[in-house]
Amino acid sequence: MLFTETHVDVTTVANGKETSMRIFVFTPTVPQYPNAKFPGVLLFSEIYQVSGPVARFARLIAGYGYIVAAPSSYHDFTGPDPLPYDGPGTDQGNEWKITKTLESYDEDVKKTVDYLLTHPNCNGRIGATGMCLGGHLAVRAALDPRISAVVSFFGTDIHCRSLGPHSARNASPATIPSSNHTLDRLPELRSAEFALIFGVQDTHVPPEGRDLIRAKFREAGLVTSFYEFAWAQHAFIRDELSKGRYDPQITKVCFEVLLELFGRVLKTEVGDRDATPKELEHDDEVDGVS
Repeated sequence: MLFTETHVDVTTVANGKETSMRIFVFTPTVPQYPNAKFPGVLLFSEIYQVSGPVARFARLIAGYGYIVAAPSSYHDFTGPDPLPYDGPGTDQGNEWKITKTLESYDEDVKKTVDYLLTHPNCNGRIGATGMCLGGHLAVRAALDPRISAVVSFFGTDIHCRSLGPHSARNASPATIPSSNHTLDRLPELRSAEFALIFGVQDTHVPPEGRDLIRAKFREAGLVTSFYEFAWAQHAFIRDELSKGRYDPQITKVCFEVLLELFGRVLKTEVGDRDATPKELEHDDEVDGVS
């Protein structure tokens, strides 16, 4: 499927500060069908903003019939240009991700969803995806009930409550009352279905962190598929300067996960969801003996 690329600048207001946020937009096109309708997808970037690998991922998703909107997360501090994949760029991105407030991140989601819902080719159904910082933001985006499907790639800082300003990392399994951290607000995300994808070799989200995330999603009663790939490292889908981590085969498998969830939830017309759990038939046969 063909697509076009453009951008829009929208005004955000958070913590009493007004800024301009650029949203990069990738829109599918069907020749001679200018009024074709497609689902919208928020795509959140790594700590480097909308870099080459992120834009290529956006194009790939758009090519399957989704309007992709990729916001520049660091508009609070700088313009929309990506940070370089080097030491200074990494340090700057890591500094800004914890300086930016959770309220500002949430405002970005609201304004991006608002934009998609005004897009003349959007069918009104919205999903979210992202990698690294963006994997966390894709999960958190479901605080907006207009988002119904989320595919998160190796989302960082969820398990230790370390996104946005914080005094210390906290990986406690206990829910913290009145906390605004994503881990403590999971019960509010029930409007969405999730696919969470991690690499077992990911040093940013260690085994105990992945176990905590899985347990807290289950505790919150969220519809979740959880994937761990034995030989995948952090940033395994980044096809540029990935320190030997890029794995195209695992990336392909993960993209099929994204297409399955988004295709089923965002594209398929199934009517309203019946919230009554379906009782599964239990087979009494054990080890071949009835």
